Amino acid sequence: MAVDANVLIFERIREELRLGKTPLAAIDGGYDKALSTIIDANVTTLIAAIVLFQFGSGPVKGFAVTLSVGILASMFTAIMFTRAVVALAVSRRGRVESLSI
Repeated sequence: MAVDANVLIFERIREELRLGKTPLAAIDGGYDKALSTIIDANVTTLIAAIVLFQFGSGPVKGFAVTLSVGILASMFTAIMFTRAVVALAVSRRGRVESLSI
């Protein structure tokens, strides 16, 4: 799911670049457009984990907890951490003319 989130983000950035936006605007637009899809996919998985926890026993409950923690951590890193890293990398380069995504 973490790889899936990053693929979605970078594809949205590519779409924004194809529309003729500047690199910084494409990055902002890409993250904004991918956010709803990422949240939707992860919430669906969290619902499945809740059902597993509710109706499972022993190891199934443990799997549900592990799945939930993994999804939450993945969602945090995909949305917050990678955006911060990309923003930091772009800001260090100064004025960005193009992106190689």
